[in-house]
Amino acid sequence: MKKLKPVFDFAQYAMAEKISFFRHVNGQLYGNPLYPTPDIPEAEAIAVVDALEAAMQAAKEGGPAAMSALHDAAERADTLYRNLAHYVERIAAGDETSILSSGFHVSKQPVITPKPELAALDGEHSGDAKLVAKAKERGTAYKWQMSKVSDDGTDGVWVDIGTTTRATIEVKGLEIMKRYKFRFAVVTPDGTSDYCEPVSKIIT
Repeated sequence: MKKLKPVFDFAQYAMAEKISFFRHVNGQLYGNPLYPTPDIPEAEAIAVVDALEAAMQAAKEGGPAAMSALHDAAERADTLYRNLAHYVERIAAGDETSILSSGFHVSKQPVITPKPELAALDGEHSGDAKLVAKAKERGTAYKWQMSKVSDDGTDGVWVDIGTTTRATIEVKGLEIMKRYKFRFAVVTPDGTSDYCEPVSKIIT
């Protein structure tokens, strides 16, 4: 698992939000016993934020030169706080509570969504459906069935639609705007499994 670390989300902030965030970090990081010796002195961090705020005020009434100065001031501030974030990452060593206590935001682990046992997707053409199963260990073949649901919601009979060596099949020529159910069973050296829980799809 990847270690958590501070993120550089402040680089995308609007100027006023960026200034507010940097001041928040200054208040949280400096004097924090978890971070006794930041790589950047507190006075330097304060000065770069003050300079950014002054440049932002000047740019409100100034011309291209003032906007260029604001851009330069923002780059200097972003670079300084990236360096501080690297310091926090080094000291915190992936501990979320420690990172948050510095004032920086923390990266989050991606949420892993389990792959469904069976998914029914649109096929290449109207009236087609592509079925994608979760591949099974030692599976040598996949047996597929479908059932057409009647307009009153009654399930139809299950009919075989094919056997494949891969965990996917495309079914063609189905009725548009009708609901079908699909399921599969896996053939292994030990025999054929029960059919999976069916999934339904309205064909488009």
